[in-house]
Amino acid sequence: MPLFYKKKKPSEESKKRLEYQLCLSKEAGADDILDISNCELSEIPSSVFSICKVLQKKVLILCGNELKTLVPKTCATNALATIKVLDLHENKLTSLPDDIGQLSSLQVLNAENNQIKALPASIGDLRNLQTLNVKGNCLRELPSSLGNMASLRTLDLSENSIRELPKELANVRTLESLTLDACSMSYPPASVCTGGTEEIQRFLCSELGLEYCPPSQYLLPVLENDSGKSSLDCVDGEDIAWQSKFMDYERRKEQKQLEKLNFEKELEEKQREQAQLLLLNNSRKEGMLLSVKLEQERVEQGVCLQQKVQEAERQKLLEKVRQAEANISTRISNLLLDNKRQAKSAGFLQALEEDRIRMEHLTAITQEEASSLRKRDIAVAMQTMLSETYSLRLLQEASETRRQNMVSEACRSMETLDKKFEQVLALQQLDKSKAVSQILQEEEMQKAAFEALQLQRDSVHGYIRNQIILIEAELMQLTKLEVKRRNLDAETLQEALAEQRTALSDMLQQLLKQKDQREVELKQVLMEMELKSDSTQQNYWMIQYQRLLDAKPLCLRMQEAGVDKDLVNLLCKLSAQHYLPIIAHHRITAEALRHMTTKDLGKLGISEMGVQKSLLHWAREQTNSPRNSPKISPRKVQEEQEPGPSIPTAPLQQQLTPPLTPSTPLTPTVPSPLDTPSTNECVVCMEDRSLMVFLPCGHICCCQVCSDALQSCPLCRSNISQRIRLYHG
Repeated sequence: MPLFYKKKKPSEESKKRLEYQLCLSKEAGADDILDISNCELSEIPSSVFSICKVLQKKVLILCGNELKTLVPKTCATNALATIKVLDLHENKLTSLPDDIGQLSSLQVLNAENNQIKALPASIGDLRNLQTLNVKGNCLRELPSSLGNMASLRTLDLSENSIRELPKELANVRTLESLTLDACSMSYPPASVCTGGTEEIQRFLCSELGLEYCPPSQYLLPVLENDSGKSSLDCVDGEDIAWQSKFMDYERRKEQKQLEKLNFEKELEEKQREQAQLLLLNNSRKEGMLLSVKLEQERVEQGVCLQQKVQEAERQKLLEKVRQAEANISTRISNLLLDNKRQAKSAGFLQALEEDRIRMEHLTAITQEEASSLRKRDIAVAMQTMLSETYSLRLLQEASETRRQNMVSEACRSMETLDKKFEQVLALQQLDKSKAVSQILQEEEMQKAAFEALQLQRDSVHGYIRNQIILIEAELMQLTKLEVKRRNLDAETLQEALAEQRTALSDMLQQLLKQKDQREVELKQVLMEMELKSDSTQQNYWMIQYQRLLDAKPLCLRMQEAGVDKDLVNLLCKLSAQHYLPIIAHHRITAEALRHMTTKDLGKLGISEMGVQKSLLHWAREQTNSPRNSPKISPRKVQEEQEPGPSIPTAPLQQQLTPPLTPSTPLTPTVPSPLDTPSTNECVVCMEDRSLMVFLPCGHICCCQVCSDALQSCPLCRSNISQRIRLYHG
């Protein structure tokens, strides 16, 4: 590829044509047109600018040349101030002059088929410009000053890379014809651009908040201004022509006729070319519209197929929801029937309990019972029950103080920390021994231990608690089903669900009242026993504690005596002695535990995850070494309990599962919603799980933190009269 190109010299014919046109324009009586087209010019001669300025030419035709710039460096743009028509098509222009706005008289600007990349901002100063043709260039965007053209009537932007029109174009109210590549436009959309000039102007006016008016209302001042100027020009031209016609009329008559014929031929050729281009453009538009139509039909077919698939999936999901509703309704009906049956048995149990209390009131504590009292065992049991809570609290306080000391004294050495920690432990042991000795001497603590054991052993209280758990589980399932139905917009069985939920909520309120009433009755019994106790009698509450422990059925005590001693020791180490009656009742051995899972233990009533895993681990070790059973250290038990919940060590701080006795009815229930992985999340914060029951509606849809700020239920908008935390929360 050569580094330098030789400048192409114009041909002799082109030079002669240029000289002829320049001479013709200088002659007296010449018209206002300066035509130097097809002269192979790469730069406009300076004489052209002087001719236009001195002779005040109105039309300058520069088409068919090789111009790269319109105004050379040695010339000024204002020399063309009188030009009204400027024809620059078929050149190599890359830009227009920045001061093109000085051509105040310009009405027609034709820059078709050039290489212009951007229009100058001063083009908006051409207030008299009526026609602007920039077809076939390299334009990518238009200046916003284009909206300042008050007389623009025709604008051709086709065959460019323009994708967006400036909003300010809506201010050009005289625009009658706007030509552009509608299919490739993004702003306004292609659908608007295909509608024509009026649709485009309406869209731009709506974007600017203007009212659209047709251009015919604004063209009258422009046309009047053009006619006035043309009349003045004609008068001037007639004066000049009148003075020169008599001198060389005959000499130039033939030349004028020849030029007129040539001009008419060129005009006809251009019209033909424009007609052909218009036909090609129309055919291209029709092809693009046809392709768009086919694509739209294909998209509609795809949408229809997708809608059918979604409708089929929705019908399947609705069928599953209906089946779930049917299962829940049958389960609720069974639960109501069981509740009615168990209400009768509960009345019978209550009558038996009243008879038992009456017999206890009538029976006096004899000297034999006092002598057979196992003071030491009961004192040890009560000591372990009450000291564990106190030791746990002391350990928590010690850990908190240690953490604060470690934060504040992080820069000190580890030796001083160890010494202080040993001192704290020594003080804790002294405080613990003092507290235990003081607790054993206080009768109120003995009374509290007796009250906790009484609530644990009371069958009616345990039955009510189990029924509350069942109703809470059913309410949770109903709430999840209602939320699922609302997401699917299905409202066929909403009334039936509402009736079932109200029935369950009423039953829950009744059971809560019965539970409170039962606790009040037990407290009254406790107060009556306290009044009956003789002030001189010692260890009254320890005697009552021993009597409750001895009140087990004979068959259960015999079964407990047959439980493996290693298993009993393991339950004592885990502080899970309350599960001993369950294991004895079902006659669970190490061989049976080896074939069981955590779910099987949960069905039997052993619900603590740590106890379940420890029992299964003990059973596996027993099968491996049946003679030498390994001793389970507390540290190992803690390590095995790390994946699950922590083992409770304070019986007074938890609600123990009541022992399964023949008087306690066993009702098949659904799994608790709090133990399943698909637990409902809070509909307010959507982070924690739902733990609060709203009454009277019965919905379970919020966590404890979010429910405090609510006055009405988020699902049914009913007022909240009572909030109940779930029993297993």
